[in-house]
Amino acid sequence: MKGKVVVITGAFGALGRVVANAFADRGARLFLIDKARQPAIDLAPQLPSEAVLLADVDLSDQAEAARTIGKIQTSSGEIDAFKIDVLVNIAGAFRWQTVADGDGETWDLLYRLNLKTALNMCRAVALLLAKDGTGRIINVGAGAAIRAVAGMGAYAASKAGVHRLTEALAEELKGRATVNAVLPSTIDTAQNRADMPNANFATWVTPEELASVIIFLASDEARAVTGALIPVNGRV
Repeated sequence: MKGKVVVITGAFGALGRVVANAFADRGARLFLIDKARQPAIDLAPQLPSEAVLLADVDLSDQAEAARTIGKIQTSSGEIDAFKIDVLVNIAGAFRWQTVADGDGETWDLLYRLNLKTALNMCRAVALLLAKDGTGRIINVGAGAAIRAVAGMGAYAASKAGVHRLTEALAEELKGRATVNAVLPSTIDTAQNRADMPNANFATWVTPEELASVIIFLASDEARAVTGALIPVNGRV
């Protein structure tokens, strides 16, 4: 992983920060993108100091996603020879809302934040991916999108779109890059603990466990894995 260019979206969040550090520990060149104007105070010191941070970026806008990749290419100083080795799409959101009592705006919101961000970034990096079969795209889907339960319709539908995007793009880039998705159960974050205080946190998948799977999918050892939707359930 040493020297490889890795782009991570949703990088200022609890999972993004852990994934970023996992790549940094292995010597990757990091470009970290987030819609937030700056990392949260409790997370900022934990982001890799050598990483390039791109804040206040709306990746649900296709033109802005393309401009952001253009900035990364320009800032590298290697415009003609520049390539992206790994894209990790973590950016997304969650809302609990029943179909009967919910609203269409939530469906639109989760479609934009979960699916369109991934779609726009995949499009933006497609021509810059390594062309020798070593390019990697890893999307974050959701175990909840395999079978939706009450209150998860909008979220599950948007993440199911990420799953289908992963499969289709894997076919389109076959032989050139691998495209896979991790499907976590509930991730053990401070926000999820606050939202579900009575849950058994010990059964949840930790950000570090999920990051390990993402690192594997980005590695040379995973070169034969593409189009896979990989459950990462923890102990649920």
